[in-house]
Amino acid sequence: MNSEELKKLAQHSRSQRETGIALVLTSGLLALFLFIPLSFIQFPSDSITITTSPVPNAFAHVLIEAKAGIVYDLATGETLYNKNADAQLPLASLTKLLTIYAALTQLSPNTPITIPASAIHLDGPHAFSIGQTFSLADLARLTLTASLNDGAVAIANATAERQNRSQNDMLAGAASALGLSQTYAVNGSGLDINVAVSGGYGSPRDLAVLAGALAEQAPSIAQATTRSSAQAISKSGISFSVENTDPMTDTIPHLLLSKTGYTDLAGGNLVLVFDVGIKHPIAVVVLGSSMDARFTDGTTLVAATLAHFAGVASL
Repeated sequence: MNSEELKKLAQHSRSQRETGIALVLTSGLLALFLFIPLSFIQFPSDSITITTSPVPNAFAHVLIEAKAGIVYDLATGETLYNKNADAQLPLASLTKLLTIYAALTQLSPNTPITIPASAIHLDGPHAFSIGQTFSLADLARLTLTASLNDGAVAIANATAERQNRSQNDMLAGAASALGLSQTYAVNGSGLDINVAVSGGYGSPRDLAVLAGALAEQAPSIAQATTRSSAQAISKSGISFSVENTDPMTDTIPHLLLSKTGYTDLAGGNLVLVFDVGIKHPIAVVVLGSSMDARFTDGTTLVAATLAHFAGVASL
């Protein structure tokens, strides 16, 4: 074998040794990764901590003068605010919501309703004369907007006669059908019977459900209560225009229904239904407030509700 061949053989041997050493080192490194427990592997000590801020409670510091109140989410059934929400208290003219709801479950909106003699001598507010006739829908719009006692009595009479029942039984049936466990009425107007007995009783929770049902069932009638006045024409062609008993209808965004009530026995009552989103109605009810504070109570609860849905503590 000549010198050139010996040189090539030496180079080949050296290359094989280098390859063998590389394989041994690679195998060793693989063994370390495969067989050494993960607990021996040191990871970076710094870690990311995710913190979340609690959602502000917009109702936490709400104070109202009313004896009882509720903010009720009609879309979800959730109670957002509760102050004695299941207490049974005098309703005053909020009773008219039950009267109109009962009538609309039994009569067509076009049913003619005539003002009876029994409605004329009631305490005010009233606006009609004996024998005047309106469609149920028109009379309901005027009655709810201006809280007319003569209109409420006429509607209650006509509905009870259609069912061949007393007014008490007719109103009780409507309350029961809607699941209003704390609500009953002895007349269609809500006027106090005497200094100790109201014409109607109910809880804030019941009234929230009732107002929501009426706003859903008869939106055109409910919408009349959100404006400063309502108009209608009797069957004989006489025009009527009445003022709303709620002076703050223009201040509530997306208002769907408004109804006031006041008697000496009940104090000041108020029901509002308004939208906080597309088809997301909220009911606000205050019972047992004062003549003026019912409106400030209502405004306070509406503001807290808007803050709640905005995710802030207050507006």
